[in-house]
Amino acid sequence: MPTRILFGPGKLNELAQEELPGKKALIVISSGNSMRKLGYLDRLQTILSGRGVGSVVFDKILPNPIKSHVMEGADLCRKEGCDFVIGLGGGSSIDSAKSIAIMATNPGDYWDYVGGGTGKGKPIPQPILPVVAITTTAGTGTEADPWTVITKEDTKEKIGFGNQHTFPALSVVDPELMLSVPPKLTAFQGFDALFHSLEGYLANVATPISDMYALRSIELVAQNLPECIAHGDSLAARTNVALANTYAGFVQTESSCTSEHSMEHALSAFYPELPHGAGLILLSDAYFTFFSSKVPERFVAMAKAMGVDVDALQEEERPKSFVPALAVFREKCGVADLKMSDWGIKPGDIPKLAQNARETMGGLFERDRYRLSLEETIGIMEKAYR
Repeated sequence: MPTRILFGPGKLNELAQEELPGKKALIVISSGNSMRKLGYLDRLQTILSGRGVGSVVFDKILPNPIKSHVMEGADLCRKEGCDFVIGLGGGSSIDSAKSIAIMATNPGDYWDYVGGGTGKGKPIPQPILPVVAITTTAGTGTEADPWTVITKEDTKEKIGFGNQHTFPALSVVDPELMLSVPPKLTAFQGFDALFHSLEGYLANVATPISDMYALRSIELVAQNLPECIAHGDSLAARTNVALANTYAGFVQTESSCTSEHSMEHALSAFYPELPHGAGLILLSDAYFTFFSSKVPERFVAMAKAMGVDVDALQEEERPKSFVPALAVFREKCGVADLKMSDWGIKPGDIPKLAQNARETMGGLFERDRYRLSLEETIGIMEKAYR
């Protein structure tokens, strides 16, 4: 994992002493006003100008980022002569920064290089621009992995993409920047980090290294996310969840997500107002219930990491204890009542969503330790429907 990471409260200020990878940055932020309102954009630009580094802002990124904005941002990057890209904000801004960095130096369309779905899977011919990631949320782990997730809006394809060249050169994880995240978003983002680690632990490409980070990440989320939601100004809890998120990025570098993520990508590709973490929460009970009998020893370890006293249970009950523990955790975090219908998803949508999941990100189904059929995929999504 080649990214240099500055981790801890106050680390944004240390950017002033870091060697930056260029002389003019394209700063990629969301279409909302939080980066300006909270003063984070001003702080960053002051640090850059103090180093003699120019900057241009691209501020159109959506919560579920889209291909047309990647192409627009790359065009601005070239026109302004930027030689590196900074993603400032949550996972959508940092993911978009990675994708813009690819297209700023390469010809054609972004989907020429994406594998899966209608992507052409071509090799990237030219070196991409360096990326600096400054995360203001704890959810995606994108500051510590090579992945970027973009939706091709006309075909409803939401696909993850990355390679050894799309790691950030430098990442700043400063929990002080996360103190202002509202409770509901804190919950959605924390569950995203949790599922990255849970899925990475279940994936058939997991390693002893990814397992180590995954289990510690699960522990940290379980122990600290409720406090972050209830008391958003708790810097200690925010720091621990930020650490869990960065560990989850390590997990995704070393292991992989599984088919749960493919299913969620289908949901939020068709219903882009659905936050990614919320979509994963919607699927989680049905998904993990299905898999609990497939890899029972892994579910015992995950239950223990969630705080279950598995040694007090009969051996045959231990794998089954994870799903109830996850349900209790959803209650603690105030997200137990989410329903697909809240975002306009209809029962009749399920077959096409399941098909989309398998066609666009079918590779993640290959990371499951049990190979799901289309009918089983539909069945999981139907059981998750409310």
